[in-house]
Amino acid sequence: MLMKSASQSLTEQLAERFAQRIRDRLLAPGARLPSVRECARQQGVSPSTVVAAYDQLLARGLVLSRKNRGFFVREAAAPGRTAEPGQALSAPTAPVARPMDATALIRGMFHRVSDKPQPGMGVFPPDWLESSFMAAAVRRVSSGRALPEFSLQYGEPLGDASLRRALSHKLAGMGIAAAPEHIITSVGATHALDIVSRTLLRPGDPVLVEEPGWAVEFARLAALGMRLLPVPRGPDGPDLGVMARLCEAHRPRLFVSVSVLHNPTGVCLSPSSAHRLLQLAQAHDFHIVEDDTYTHLAPEHATRLCALDGLQRTIYVSGFAKILAPNWRVGFLAAPPRLVEPLLDTKLLGTLTTPALLERALALCIEQGQLRRHAERIRSRLDAARARSVKLALQAGCSFAAEPAGLFGWVDTGVDTEALAQRLLDEGYLLAPGALFHAQRQPSTLMRINFATTQDAAFWKCFCVARDGLMG
Repeated sequence: MLMKSASQSLTEQLAERFAQRIRDRLLAPGARLPSVRECARQQGVSPSTVVAAYDQLLARGLVLSRKNRGFFVREAAAPGRTAEPGQALSAPTAPVARPMDATALIRGMFHRVSDKPQPGMGVFPPDWLESSFMAAAVRRVSSGRALPEFSLQYGEPLGDASLRRALSHKLAGMGIAAAPEHIITSVGATHALDIVSRTLLRPGDPVLVEEPGWAVEFARLAALGMRLLPVPRGPDGPDLGVMARLCEAHRPRLFVSVSVLHNPTGVCLSPSSAHRLLQLAQAHDFHIVEDDTYTHLAPEHATRLCALDGLQRTIYVSGFAKILAPNWRVGFLAAPPRLVEPLLDTKLLGTLTTPALLERALALCIEQGQLRRHAERIRSRLDAARARSVKLALQAGCSFAAEPAGLFGWVDTGVDTEALAQRLLDEGYLLAPGALFHAQRQPSTLMRINFATTQDAAFWKCFCVARDGLMG
């Protein structure tokens, strides 16, 4: 709460609190500030104090006022637009996810708002990932003459050969036939997605994306000048009726899909939807990039497009940030043979090569079964955490918009989760409101929760107080 101080008035404290959140991207461009009355009640100050604080933010150019609508964080112009299903792309549309919106989420996720477990985080807590085998693997591969060998020359353009062999064997166990020479390593899965889009697309190309989906991917494609075609994601996969209409109207070049443990809903693609989706890709001549970021948490025998398609129209992307070490930034893609050389050219233009030492250490962890055993421990711990988190969410009066699975839950709160996020920020909790997962910004009562970080009853108690305050 704000405190009376001889050095700083309540107005100055409140203005600086909002200014800091804007600088840290905890209030994203375009976000609406609480109404004067709501902010006064929330912060325990008079309405005149709020008006004066908002006036200071206006004077500093951090917010703008819209008559009869309220105060909004200033935003930059959008580099791209989205199209409604079946709508001509020349027609006006709602604001699109922009790079600044996505980096707002990233910076917010990395910004330490408190020492409390953060319900909106996209990764496991650090203590879940702690292990001794990773450090041992790095020491082993860097011993003797190995370190100068790795450090004093560029690595292999495709990536470390031992890691690509290990990945080829791992993919074969999932039914995906990818030879080591058809695998390219990257600086994380996001970099692999960037390699694909920069190789296959040109500015102005239409791209199918799932909605809800990952804001970073929306913004990354928009920043490259692509036209986003959102396809609603349901319990079995994308809405194929909507997709077919978009294909007829816009001739997309690419579809980006998280088919297994979709972010944020947690649902997996059904076999029947997968077959029909591949038929659409064949009929309308577009590629599919399958982002399998959550593969290590996935159910056994989960349906994967790349396995059904045999890497003909599909490109497989994955990484190890979620399960192993977020800061190692090791990812990869597996591609049809005809695309390997152009994809490699794009990688070389962007990063030359990738860090061979960490790739070799990761190969060792895979070959010795340490990664597999580590993933099994994480899955077991996550199952227990999910059960506790779901119980607490239901007790708090929430419902799940999709069957809980994997790391994330897609929760309906019954209130605007952007407003809820601002209230809970004052309590030290960072949320991932539903609006972040739409290519077109729109109010949402949904939020994504991390099952590993929402087992604490204290969070749900604060959640209930904040939600009830919004409901009046």
